[in-house]
Amino acid sequence: MPADTNPAGDIFGGWLMSQMDLGASTIATRRARGRTVTAAVEAMSFISPVKVGDEVTIYGRIVSTGRTSIRVFVEAWRRSRESDDVAQVTHATFTFVAIDAERKPRLLPALEAGVDG
Repeated sequence: MPADTNPAGDIFGGWLMSQMDLGASTIATRRARGRTVTAAVEAMSFISPVKVGDEVTIYGRIVSTGRTSIRVFVEAWRRSRESDDVAQVTHATFTFVAIDAERKPRLLPALEAGVDG
């Protein structure tokens, strides 16, 4: 939306990063079977701009897990409303930590057989 843009009409990188964080957190929370928090973002590079009205799609996948942490690789792609052409906008790896009710790190649950991580 226009309120999310810089004077040149491109979407702020921070807005895009927040959308990527939301998408990645959904993946991490599902794997953790509970609450997670963002602990780090690695090497976010902006490849092409997003303009007002572009459709943005976020893709993510778990790349590794630790005892309490989950690393999720995320890509953002854009499509102009007037075209079927898509272009990658950015990518980054987000690290999440599973937390308990007291907001302390907790162990990730074991994966169940046949369930994707």
